Amino acid sequence: QVQLVESGGGLVQAGGSLRLSCAASGRTFSSYGMGWFRQAPGKEREFVATITLSGRGTEYTDSVRGRFTISRDNAKNTVTLQMNSLKPEDTAVYYCAATRKMWGSRTAGEYDYWGQGTQVTVSS
Repeated sequence: QVQLVESGGGLVQAGGSLRLSCAASGRTFSSYGMGWFRQAPGKEREFVATITLSGRGTEYTDSVRGRFTISRDNAKNTVTLQMNSLKPEDTAVYYCAATRKMWGSRTAGEYDYWGQGTQVTVSS
């Protein structure tokens, strides 16, 4: 069992930055690929970024590549999403998730555990 708790969301102006953190419980955090997803009002949950269990491999959706960076610290059981050059279209609830797939995944259905989400609002 893995419990995930996100933090770091908030309100920021376009062009600004936010850093989301996800704290995981349990001693097996390093056994999970991790991901960030987001869901805007009236839209389906979408993939944002994923990282392998070692942290050496990452993938991003096209709309955030070059602006967002996912990283993890297996010693501290945390995964982070650094978000720069934020745009109003980045406004959403952001979710951290854990998958048993060591390479991570772009598919929400392949994740086993989810956090409760943190709101990110970018004003124009």
